Amino acid sequence: MIRQSLSQKLTQKMSPRQIQLMKLLQIPTFELEQRIKEEIESNPALEEGNNDTYEESGYSDDDMHPGDDIRMDMDDYFPDYSEDGSDYTSPADGYDPDNKQERQIASHESNLQDYLLGQLELVDFEDETDKIIGQQIIGSIDEDGYLRREPIAITDDLLFSSNMSISEEQVVKVLTVIQGFDPKGVGARTLQEALLIQIRSKLNNTSELDEYKLKDLQAAEIILRDYFNEFSKKHFSKLAQNLEIDEDDLKAAYEEILKLNPKPGSGFSMGGTTSIQYIEPDFIIVNRDGTLELSLNSRNSPDLKVSNGYKSMIRELQRKKKMGKLSKEDRNTALFVKQKIEAAQTFIESIQRRQSTLYNTMHAIMMYQYDYFLTGDTQYLKPLILKDIAEEIGMDISTVSRVANSKYVQTEFGTKLLKEFFSEKVQNNDGEDVTTREVKQILSSIIEKEDKSNPLSDEALMELLDKTGISLSRRTISKYREKMNIPVARLRKEL
Repeated sequence: MIRQSLSQKLTQKMSPRQIQLMKLLQIPTFELEQRIKEEIESNPALEEGNNDTYEESGYSDDDMHPGDDIRMDMDDYFPDYSEDGSDYTSPADGYDPDNKQERQIASHESNLQDYLLGQLELVDFEDETDKIIGQQIIGSIDEDGYLRREPIAITDDLLFSSNMSISEEQVVKVLTVIQGFDPKGVGARTLQEALLIQIRSKLNNTSELDEYKLKDLQAAEIILRDYFNEFSKKHFSKLAQNLEIDEDDLKAAYEEILKLNPKPGSGFSMGGTTSIQYIEPDFIIVNRDGTLELSLNSRNSPDLKVSNGYKSMIRELQRKKKMGKLSKEDRNTALFVKQKIEAAQTFIESIQRRQSTLYNTMHAIMMYQYDYFLTGDTQYLKPLILKDIAEEIGMDISTVSRVANSKYVQTEFGTKLLKEFFSEKVQNNDGEDVTTREVKQILSSIIEKEDKSNPLSDEALMELLDKTGISLSRRTISKYREKMNIPVARLRKEL
């Protein structure tokens, strides 16, 4: 007897336009200029500058002969094109392209572990234990970006340091999350795994790959996955035979592998001597007589437009069409032009949406933490989580996370990373919300005043904190103490 069953599966897939926007959101201001240059180099229909006034030609789809497989209607190419030429260069709200004031440059110590811990803080784990596991894993990653310790060793570390009984499966689960962090390949246990993580990351963006690039990357993945030994020994003839590809295709796949980073952690320090990375802020907040003004840093965001040369090509193709002289070659040209113009429009729109999203996100944060930005006093920082801002601006939490994790704001009190304005909240005994930052400050103050010959245990700290109106478990106290790099009572004892 044949049994049939029906099941439904709900999946969410991002469009190429959404993927492009998400990638642009992650790019800090100092990298945006290079990204725009790369796009201009790859798409001749895109160029810098203001749009010129453009007169519609009057061409319509009605003029196309039956069977034509291309669309040349100008409304399809330039759906929002206005006669004043201001379509895709109009600034987002609050964005001032003429804002050329000098920017304050802040220095930042580029530390791999800090960079990874920052990303870990933005992961919404269902179990708080997973975050502790993640911290232990990151602490075990070496300067090359590799995890040289086995999962069983990580479980032993957690058992001795935190008295936590963790399974190897839990460690592997959290490690998989960390391996999705930047830089790609970090947390790998072998060279093969590091390269595979990187190549699969590229393959996840298939919408941006042409068929030849996709084919090369797929071949590279097979080589790394199934024939790594042959690859490492450069047995090219055997590789070509096993993959059933010719020498040129093998060379192309091999070159893709050579582009990967065998040391994902390179470029970062691991504490001690640190390299200095100069940060250019993405936002500027200025206090104008008690009123805060927010602006976007426009230095690395030039005006973009569709190439005048491509507009001329459209005019010429339209002229030929009206004269009945549109050849098959012309139709192929029209299709090529259409693709390039649409790609240019999509990129311009993504840049605009990036600017708008950045501004709206930062504006919501500024309004929420208004008193802090006025005074610079951390006591005015309110409890704030990513979900609060996401709901305020009507966007996904992941979008806010991308902005908060990599963007800086210049204030009168220094240049700050946006994620500094987010903190978890706990309730005191009166039912009022208190930031974890405040709790840590109170704990730090209690420890500073303790009798150094008889330091306070975590249990004693818990009892004293309870007297201030904040009730936390001993385990939570221990977690906060460790985050502040304060050792246990035994190690704080002085003669």
